Amino acid sequence: MRQPLPLALAQATPVPAGAPVSQFAEQVEDLLATFPSTRLVVYPELHLAGSRVRPAERDAELADAAEPLDGPRVAELAALAGDLGVWLVPGSVCERGQDGALYNTALVLSPEGKLAASYRKIFPWRPREPYRPGDRFVVVDLPEHGRIGLSICYDAWFPEVARHLAWLGAEVIVNPVLTTTSDRAQELVLARANAIVNQVFVASVNVAAPTGTGRSLVVDPEGRVRTEAGEADTVLTDVLDLSEVSRVRRYGTAGLNRMWSQFTDSDVSLELPLYQGRLDPARWTPDGSFPPPDVE
Repeated sequence: MRQPLPLALAQATPVPAGAPVSQFAEQVEDLLATFPSTRLVVYPELHLAGSRVRPAERDAELADAAEPLDGPRVAELAALAGDLGVWLVPGSVCERGQDGALYNTALVLSPEGKLAASYRKIFPWRPREPYRPGDRFVVVDLPEHGRIGLSICYDAWFPEVARHLAWLGAEVIVNPVLTTTSDRAQELVLARANAIVNQVFVASVNVAAPTGTGRSLVVDPEGRVRTEAGEADTVLTDVLDLSEVSRVRRYGTAGLNRMWSQFTDSDVSLELPLYQGRLDPARWTPDGSFPPPDVE
């Protein structure tokens, strides 16, 4: 039987790149001392890669701090999650891939002290980010709670990401963000839009002021903002019942709109010229789907 998912979004300023994991561990320990019922802790994008240098030197700093996923940093982070007995998303890290390239990679560490999943940002913010794009969508099962999907910052501007995560069965999209610019207002609209058109929860956590523009938020599957922060350093908490996704999809947003039940057996495929592919009604239903509606 499913249990509610208590989560904490840590709207914080970044830890300097190259700082010991113990410095971050103190932050997580303090958070859990204040919110001991938390099961999922999420930090902003590149939280462990804060900059001490001028923008012109930033790429070199990231390259110096990059590690492979089997390196000591991930091992220490996994041990931290295991010691604390929580699901931990420490934002994203600068990963050095086996191909030598840099990737902006979100991590999910399990309460058992293991790397449960990693996701490479598919849409780095070009031309300002030095990362190679990822090539796959990632969802993670949190036993007894539900399934989360991972996106990072600028991914939210591309509806294909949220759509595929929902199709893969994600019930909440976790979106660590490092927004320091004036477009956070638009990102708040996108968080609600991605929640509405996919009928999923969205949890977007940004960096606190003065480094970032804050305004982290949690949106429900009908697009309502459940909780939202200001710009200051804070922890945003909520308790999500991910079974709400099934309810909304079964009965419709506002009791009306059931986009995942749009097609009938007699509908034909719709060609999608942009993708050189097609929208196939037979493949439309998400994985781990909801019960059929009582009425058509």
